[in-house]
Amino acid sequence: MYQFFYAPNSCSLASHLALEFSGADYQANKVDLAHNEQREAEYLNLNPKGRVPVLVTESGTITENPAILLFLAMSYPAAKLAPLEDAFALAQVMSVNAYLSSTVHVAHAHGVRGTRWADDPGSLADMKRKAPAVMVDCFTLIEDKLLAGPWILGDQFSISDLYLFTISQWLEADQVDPRQFPKVYDHRTRLRDDEVVARVIAGQ
Repeated sequence: MYQFFYAPNSCSLASHLALEFSGADYQANKVDLAHNEQREAEYLNLNPKGRVPVLVTESGTITENPAILLFLAMSYPAAKLAPLEDAFALAQVMSVNAYLSSTVHVAHAHGVRGTRWADDPGSLADMKRKAPAVMVDCFTLIEDKLLAGPWILGDQFSISDLYLFTISQWLEADQVDPRQFPKVYDHRTRLRDDEVVARVIAGQ
């Protein structure tokens, strides 16, 4: 049984959903970020980065959503969470996941956790002011170029859809109206209505 460490309302939702969709046997362990549990010695032994998600497997510990998502897709091929038989399509999935992780998530973090990059109040205010515009740029690219519709890869559902769903839920907090991105908004709505997704979110 895998041990999975997550925090509610965080990026770890993507991997949590993938565990459910894959059919993996796992135990979910909530990390209380508000009380800095991610900075406690026991947790840092699992993940020295002090972040979620973390997946503990028989082979060792995996961190970072793109890595966990790929691991689950490859470990449970019958779930068809990635086009494992098509190298180019799989590269497309990983390209989207890398963009969500390295660019979109970071753009969001500049607005809500600017202290990672600056201390000066003026710098923090500038980052918070700029974040909505950067998120609009990111989601314009997703809407126009990355989301084929109805899923990232067109008709084939994948781990990228779980990741996009997770991050698209942050738009309102970033002061961005998601309805200006019709394909993204439809994508988010359909997954919110999914029974598995609703159960995971309710259980967090």
